[in-house]
Amino acid sequence: MMPVKEMDGYEVEFTGELLEGSEQWGAYVSIFAPSDNPMHMNNVYPKRRVAADQAFTDQQSAEAEAERAVPGILEELRA
Repeated sequence: MMPVKEMDGYEVEFTGELLEGSEQWGAYVSIFAPSDNPMHMNNVYPKRRVAADQAFTDQQSAEAEAERAVPGILEELRA
């Protein structure tokens, strides 16, 4: 299951994913905002790799880095 948190009215998904052709993990984030339809969320930040210059030895470390990146991403979205 993908870690999900509610942060400042956004639904944030952060995950560590195994990098293709590697035994290392990348940190990924996607962010959704509420829409007029309560059964739908707007994808305002499609899933992308954060900390792209870093690879992690395990999924938990990658997820922790993804979570650390979220406040800066949310600040950019609000600007």
